[in-house]
Amino acid sequence: MATLVLLRHGESQWNLENRFTGWVDVPLSPKGEEEARQAGEKLKAAHIHFDVAFTSVLQRANRTMEIVLDVLGQRGIPVERDQALNERHYGDLQGLNKAETAKKFGDEQVHIWRRSYDIAPPGGESLKDTAARTLPYYEAKILPMVKAGKNILVAAHGNSLRSMVMHLDQLTKEQVLELNLGTGVPIVYELDADGRVKEKRIL
Repeated sequence: MATLVLLRHGESQWNLENRFTGWVDVPLSPKGEEEARQAGEKLKAAHIHFDVAFTSVLQRANRTMEIVLDVLGQRGIPVERDQALNERHYGDLQGLNKAETAKKFGDEQVHIWRRSYDIAPPGGESLKDTAARTLPYYEAKILPMVKAGKNILVAAHGNSLRSMVMHLDQLTKEQVLELNLGTGVPIVYELDADGRVKEKRIL
């Protein structure tokens, strides 16, 4: 059995400002730093010791991971960073306030971009596109660690993690559209040697 923890980064400065962030490398807000600390405390109380950590190349996920590992006293473990775990790329919407975007393009169009599975915003990625880079990375890099019985922390983003939850929980395209992952909330999976989910809990 292996433990896999999926953790969306703490609140970023642009989450706070209600902007489409995507691949723009914005820092955590003070609240986001505190959310990461609280996630670390929850994992500490659960007595989880990690063997390896994976994160994106964006600082909000990196910083969340660092804070968590600091709280756990586990900063020495191997860490792999890869853009395959980056947030969904929002293309022309990146940096725009979500309310302003709705005024510019219309509420219905923005809702379609945000909540459809396979329709991408101009110059950006759909959730399907995000899954097409995140899941092969999971299969190639993370799953072998699971099969070896390693305990793994993945600190990443709402949409890259949604695609992983979709895979692990065997959600349909319709079900994943209703899935929202809170900032700084650890999702803990216990997986068997084949990578199948035996238990899931949210801390």
